Amino acid sequence: MTTVDLPLLPLGLGTDRSSERGVECPGDLPAASDPDLVERARVAKARLGERVFVLGHHYQRDEVIAFADVTGDSFKLARDAAARPDAEYIVFCGVHFMAESADILTSPQQKVVLPDLAAGCSMADMARLAQVEDAWDALVDAGVADDVVPITYMNSSADIKAFCGKHGGAVCTSSNAQAALEWAFEQKGPGTKVLFLPDQHLGRNTAVLDLGLGLDDCVVWNPLLRGGGLAPERLGEARMILWKGHCSVHGRFSETVVDELRATIPGVQILVHPECRHEVVTKADLVGSTEFIMKTVEAAPAGSKWAIGTELNLVKRLADAHPEQEIVFLDRTVCYCSTMNRIDLPHLVWALESLADGQVVNVIEVDEDTEHWAKVALQRMLDLPGRSHRD
Repeated sequence: MTTVDLPLLPLGLGTDRSSERGVECPGDLPAASDPDLVERARVAKARLGERVFVLGHHYQRDEVIAFADVTGDSFKLARDAAARPDAEYIVFCGVHFMAESADILTSPQQKVVLPDLAAGCSMADMARLAQVEDAWDALVDAGVADDVVPITYMNSSADIKAFCGKHGGAVCTSSNAQAALEWAFEQKGPGTKVLFLPDQHLGRNTAVLDLGLGLDDCVVWNPLLRGGGLAPERLGEARMILWKGHCSVHGRFSETVVDELRATIPGVQILVHPECRHEVVTKADLVGSTEFIMKTVEAAPAGSKWAIGTELNLVKRLADAHPEQEIVFLDRTVCYCSTMNRIDLPHLVWALESLADGQVVNVIEVDEDTEHWAKVALQRMLDLPGRSHRD
């Protein structure tokens, strides 16, 4: 059983699907019990100096965040890396699709390093390029593809972003999903449909709560079923075609726990990420991106009570930073993002020491064609008027 110093409902251990990507297993990976890990990381980073720039995603462990030059969500970090062209090495403490985005936005002379290649994202892995291409072929056969604009969430692989770029679509973050959908529905007239990848919950919540569509306007495409499990006439009726994908962490939160916490903590406010299920989002007091969640808590007065539905490392960090508030996790069990948690201090030390010794390890590279079309999709997002581009 995993325990943390954070007020929670009865504790348990959450699990997550790990990435199926190949893993480099260095024989000289330091032991987690090594008492000199912190000092080794400090020394290796100092040896590298300005040649290295370490990015730390908000969901990383505290031991890793301590060595990050900047922290943030995936797209912000990728742009931070692009703003440091003199840094020879970008060490991305996050997951695979984030490192891909950093490689896309940085110069060819820079090397993006992921300390553990097994740090994937179960949501991103739920939409594989071959599956999406098959789905598009099925939409062509159903006679609706000419009306479809693909939009992919930032939490997707580079080749899915490139697919959207090639097919007239764009990327979105959780902050600008509404603007991205509004843009998409303007592209092909009143009959426009959106294929939203890979998170069905963000797509549904944005369409229904922000754009005013009905739940009946949304259908779910299951890539494991022939024709997505949808009759052609249903595809013809739908406006939102939601890919059957989800975040393994945010999908755990339930409306039942929301009700329990309201009953047991008078005055508690429910603050959740839009990757949560629709039933949870509709019961929440506030919904927003990771940056929104952080800023909301930081601006709240002493004595505020929050139940937060997002990754546990971040919730615990917010609770530690704001002891004047009561902050609890919106789940009965402890559930870290297991793939994000693969970036630990031993892997970071190994990566930094290897770079300092002249050995470049775990480089993430996106091929030129994929990079080009992914940039097209990303640029369409950046061109959206008057909206934030935070995750």
